[in-house]
Amino acid sequence: MELSRLSAPLLLLAAALAMVSCTGNSAAPGTSSLPLSDSHKKKNSSNYIQHIVVVVQENRSFDDLFATFPGANGATQGLMQTPSGDVYVPLAKVNLKESCDFPHGYVGGFLKQLDGGKMDGFGQGAGACHGNVTAAYQYVDPQQIVPYWFMAGQYVLGDAMFQTQGSGSFTAHQDLIAGATIVNQAKTKSLVDVPTHTPWGCDAPSGTRTPVLKLVGTTLKVQQLGPYPCLTYATLRDLLDAKSVSWKYYSPPIQGGEGKLWNAFDAIKAVREGSEWKTNISTPETNIFSDISAGQLPAVSWIVPDRQNSDHPSGPGGDTGPSWVASIVNAIGESSTYWPNTAVIVVWDDWGGFYDHVPPPFADQWGGLGFRVPLIIVSAYAREATPSQPGYISHTQYEFGSILKFIEDTFNLGSLGTTDARATSIDDSFDFTQQARTFVPIPSSHSKSYFQHQKPSGAPVDTE
Repeated sequence: MELSRLSAPLLLLAAALAMVSCTGNSAAPGTSSLPLSDSHKKKNSSNYIQHIVVVVQENRSFDDLFATFPGANGATQGLMQTPSGDVYVPLAKVNLKESCDFPHGYVGGFLKQLDGGKMDGFGQGAGACHGNVTAAYQYVDPQQIVPYWFMAGQYVLGDAMFQTQGSGSFTAHQDLIAGATIVNQAKTKSLVDVPTHTPWGCDAPSGTRTPVLKLVGTTLKVQQLGPYPCLTYATLRDLLDAKSVSWKYYSPPIQGGEGKLWNAFDAIKAVREGSEWKTNISTPETNIFSDISAGQLPAVSWIVPDRQNSDHPSGPGGDTGPSWVASIVNAIGESSTYWPNTAVIVVWDDWGGFYDHVPPPFADQWGGLGFRVPLIIVSAYAREATPSQPGYISHTQYEFGSILKFIEDTFNLGSLGTTDARATSIDDSFDFTQQARTFVPIPSSHSKSYFQHQKPSGAPVDTE
């Protein structure tokens, strides 16, 4: 669908959601509090889902993308520290393209912005943008992210997905394959923030170190001189391989040396130094399209975008991220081979320093939970609010381990025993008692062909 035609579906979507939200049901358009039937509880995803695709985008909080989505737990103002005390400031409506990269490391970002649970530190220090201390207090104009709002209105939006850890992209991407970054047997040390040199993984220069969080008594302390980022802990890859379940990690092409455009498995020694680096790491990331067309989609996929399509707020990125995601969803949805049996999970790796009003529900010994990020689930069995209103909002508390648990349960893999063991699976966002839904194409301004012919940016997916 061309850009000039996008206003109509967005207006129709907004009108439909507005009508539902005005009915007096405070949980419109859908809520996880609606009871599922006993028959649902007896049905398992493994009987219906044969492919799970995890699409990873960059650096956005839930409020930044869905602050005003009807029925979701959003906000239009935020608490901010000032010299004279906390004040509420309105969230400014902005374009998706952002000129500043806000701090989102553990100490300089997460802890300051969290402020002991007050959620009022998003304007502190480097949180200012060109002198504007309220810059992180914003939300993206829905007209700029039509595909995301359309998917959320048609399928499932999760408004209680929390990062595993209050840290940046390096550990976040590890959490999406391993559930945690625990590096010692006592489970008192976990990686945090980013390695001292790029690339972030086994291709890093000798002497590269990764900071760790160490639990000392009841206090978490940052130790800068942690391990070299070539890691030996177990990931979903180990469980998948043990059960002969196929998988691939789609990432941008490698330029200027192996791993320069990092992906999570570049930091996993068994993959980077083994045969799977050539067979299971697929570049460029647009190979996902040819694999779908050829009927070669693996059982489990992770997809990392080129920086310019990542929603990352600064650098070479633009406003093509929503179309990038839509192109993947449309390719699967329009495939008679894959639509009936595939679950697409769209998640953002970290909050990017953008304001969010919901404090993490608990703290653990590994620096989590982190802040909320958006979650969108698209499937023929994505749960419906009502027969007349397909969109559903899950208020269930999820974390990245919830995605891992869903994958583990679907393919009977067992458990990694990290955060996946405690997490609530996302399976309550599916209803396997309902008739398989007909795919509704996602409107977007750029097609699959655009991305297949796009020149790679050559930029790292993220730098923090």
